[in-house]
Amino acid sequence: MVYNLATMSSSTQQHRQAAPTHLRFSVLTISDTRTLETDHSGQLLCSSLTEAGHQLVERQIVPDEAELIAGRVCQLCAAQDLDSLLLTGGTGISPRDRTPEAVRPLLDLELTGFGELFRSLSYAEIGPAAMLSRAFAGRRGGVLIFCLPGSRNAVQLAIDKILLPELPHLVHHSRG
Repeated sequence: MVYNLATMSSSTQQHRQAAPTHLRFSVLTISDTRTLETDHSGQLLCSSLTEAGHQLVERQIVPDEAELIAGRVCQLCAAQDLDSLLLTGGTGISPRDRTPEAVRPLLDLELTGFGELFRSLSYAEIGPAAMLSRAFAGRRGGVLIFCLPGSRNAVQLAIDKILLPELPHLVHHSRG
């Protein structure tokens, strides 16, 4: 992603320059059926972020159970030195999709712009079906949490258009 530096505010440029270049992240795939071998979206997150110079702390599959999801998110945010936790799966509208209900109450702050931007970018690719996504992001303590769809294409979109270009900048702001 290339930004027009001439039109970008000087404070945005300064924040991007001051942002950390190496982040620590974990990935949770929310699924009753995926395994580490069949979890293409989780693998895509891991490989894309590590190739960008970030460090994977942990990758795990968590069943579509709100209590299990919430428990694991709390454990990771409390026990690890993480900058970001990325969840993939469970953000649709099927009865088993419980990620928003499990994670949203745990947040200290919600980044409403993330979900809005993600759905807008998704709309440009898939049309009105973008409304089926309940993708969102927020912060718990010092950890930024991103809840993404389980679709590999949706994860690729989030990586290319939002996460790789902005994650260090977001961490910089989150740290204060």
